[in-house]
Amino acid sequence: MTELSDFLDFGWRHLERGEAEPDAAARYPVLATVSPDGAPEARTVVLRRAERDLGVAEIYTDIASHKIASLRAEPRAQLHVWDADSQLQLRLSTRVTLLDGAGLEERWSQLGGESRLSYGAVPDPGVTIPKADAYDKRGLFAHFAVLQCRILSIELVHLVTPHKRAVFCETDGWRGEWWVP
Repeated sequence: MTELSDFLDFGWRHLERGEAEPDAAARYPVLATVSPDGAPEARTVVLRRAERDLGVAEIYTDIASHKIASLRAEPRAQLHVWDADSQLQLRLSTRVTLLDGAGLEERWSQLGGESRLSYGAVPDPGVTIPKADAYDKRGLFAHFAVLQCRILSIELVHLVTPHKRAVFCETDGWRGEWWVP
């Protein structure tokens, strides 16, 4: 790939695969945030939507999870994907909007029963418990939230010979620039 536009297309194909294919590397990106006290945080999440035309990626979460407080304090976050088969790293710098409550019923209805159980644990996620299974999974719509990540920039690093690296920004219409890997 020698054209920036082809390289960006390559990256988006990987993201779109993450939404569509449960075994795709982009299905489970790492979400990096900053805690309210300034500490870095990273956790694996599930990519539920990647829409190039809108420039968004979406993740579902429990409204009581610690990442919600972090994103309310600092809505900028980064998604990181490593695809070992393709030797491709994607870093998406985003601004996150929290969606919850009314308007999410359709997304909720599309989740299978097992997936719904991820929302509404008692006690809340991250609370200390006396033993590993001392919690109850409830599957409560009231705890269901969507992290809508508006993509501000995409950095691609392709570790083939020769290595390639490019950065694409929303502010320049996604034209992109080659960077030294």
